[in-house]
Amino acid sequence: MEFLVTVAEFGLLLLLIVFFGFLSVVVFEAWRRRNSNVSVETVTTLEDPKSIKPIPCPHITDPAEKYLSLIVPAYNEELRLPAALEETMDYLQDRASRDKSFSFEVVIVDDGSVDGTKRVAFDFVRKHTVDNIRVIPLGKNQGKGEAIRKGMLHSRGQLLLMLDADGATKVTDLEKLENQINAVAREEYSIRNPASKDMDFRIGDVQVSAFGSRAHLEEKALATRKWYRNFLMKGFHLVVLLAAGPGIRDTQCGFKMFTRAAARRLFTNVHLKRWCFDVELVYLCKRFNIPMVEISVKWSEIPGSKVSMLSIPNMLWELALMSVGYRTGMWKIHQV
Repeated sequence: MEFLVTVAEFGLLLLLIVFFGFLSVVVFEAWRRRNSNVSVETVTTLEDPKSIKPIPCPHITDPAEKYLSLIVPAYNEELRLPAALEETMDYLQDRASRDKSFSFEVVIVDDGSVDGTKRVAFDFVRKHTVDNIRVIPLGKNQGKGEAIRKGMLHSRGQLLLMLDADGATKVTDLEKLENQINAVAREEYSIRNPASKDMDFRIGDVQVSAFGSRAHLEEKALATRKWYRNFLMKGFHLVVLLAAGPGIRDTQCGFKMFTRAAARRLFTNVHLKRWCFDVELVYLCKRFNIPMVEISVKWSEIPGSKVSMLSIPNMLWELALMSVGYRTGMWKIHQV
């Protein structure tokens, strides 16, 4: 009996050592990343493949020059990017031809691709001009979150939309997010500026965020996926709820829109660079009291996804970093 007690005590001690060891690693890494939201800007000019003249790179703190910016992070997307860009440009050009007040840009952020992604992107720049499509090369792979952050920080739109390079979400659904943002922004503006006239309203100056959502597809997904994937999904949702709180059911859909004012505040504060920056965005929206709306969008599975079972531990790791970083005060919130 004493032997069993000794084994149990040893097991408990080992468990405590592992727990506190892991906690120490998380705290150290959170401390190490305490300034990861501070940009060390290397992008000062953009490259025009049709001209040798460098183009000044805009910044989110500059006044808006376009109505809509679409930010596309791309890592080894040589095969999937062309079809998605063709569909996107067809929609944008058609809308611009019908509405002369509509202006746009597509910002492709090449996240250190080792295939022909950059070549494909520059082919579209040559076809559509550098005013409509721009490429920001990061040089080395830094993660989807950082690619989107760089794209947001160097965009010109009043509204900024992030969307995946695979075209899984139909670009036409941006109008759903746009309409909801416009409605919320006008309401927020009228509450804060009751004496102002409607002609003074600029959508980019009001802080609002819109999250595209696949939550309405969850029931079908539960019926068709393996049990362990459903278990992991539910577990991840629970961890997200504990880390960021309630409000957005689908944090991981890569289709999100922000007003310029909201993007400026959020993306100058994001610390996470890879898997769970989406969850951090939800957390920051709550910290800043930025209104959030969640809108169902059409979504389809595109072959070639880079998400795997190994993504789950990475996501949980980043959620742990975020929780420790903010709750200990190591990750400071900058008021922009």
